Amino acid sequence: MVRQILSKEENGFDWYDIANPSIEDFKHLKEKFDLNDASIKDCLEIGHLPKIEEFESYHFLILRTITSHFPESSDTLTDITNRISLFYDQDFLITVHRNEIDFLNNLMELDKGNKKLKSSKSLVNTLVSSSLKSFEDLIMNELSEKLDSYEEIVFLHNRRKPFMRKVYYLKRQVDLIRIILTLYKDIVDYFHMPEYQNIYTQDLRDIYSRTNTLYRNISENTAQLLSIYFNIESNHTNEIMRTLTIISVFFMPLTFIVGIYGMNFKNMPELEWYYGYPIVMGGMLLLAVIIYLWFKRKRWL
Repeated sequence: MVRQILSKEENGFDWYDIANPSIEDFKHLKEKFDLNDASIKDCLEIGHLPKIEEFESYHFLILRTITSHFPESSDTLTDITNRISLFYDQDFLITVHRNEIDFLNNLMELDKGNKKLKSSKSLVNTLVSSSLKSFEDLIMNELSEKLDSYEEIVFLHNRRKPFMRKVYYLKRQVDLIRIILTLYKDIVDYFHMPEYQNIYTQDLRDIYSRTNTLYRNISENTAQLLSIYFNIESNHTNEIMRTLTIISVFFMPLTFIVGIYGMNFKNMPELEWYYGYPIVMGGMLLLAVIIYLWFKRKRWL
């Protein structure tokens, strides 16, 4: 569905918004603004990471923004992010999207005299900044809190295994977003060229730098958390093996003695000895005490 938000006669440039796009929606706009078939095809396809392309009569951008809500077990591009495609030049802007995007709707509802709508360049800067801001909001309001709670589970809770699945998906989400942010660099650098540079492009670069740093830090923290978890589990396993080893060392010589006297050969003199049983039992007890004292001296117990 095609909607005209702004007109060139009243606002200095045309702004068309297309929700749930189809090839039919582009028939009139393709002729009016000389849109390339390749960019229209990219616009209609599902997927695609952020990019910017320059054509003779316009620029084509693909932006990614965090969805309002996504399941904790999501780890795919289409689950975590929404796509906005932009066709723009000085005289027009076309925004294309499949899902409702809050900040885009808010821009449509602004007063037509707002400074964000004074030119197509200003509006595109706002769209790119808002899409990057969604990544910053996600890490500040959700991912960081999740990671803090997972760290508490690792260090303070005995039942840690269920959290591994949550950390796995958190790591997958962070890794996917870092890939998207890496591709955003080309877009940010493009708008920071001298011919496009203004106060808004500097804000855009600041948002990108801040967001990129935050996701790099949380990625490192997630990797460290997993490493700490595996170290704790390894130490726990080592403690179990240590306990089992100590028990086996206690019983190994005792089992050896029992094995000898369990053979029941006819000419074993101790079998006929009246005090043989209590002496062997006492010897086994003495041997266990000696092993215990030796372990204590070595500080293995």
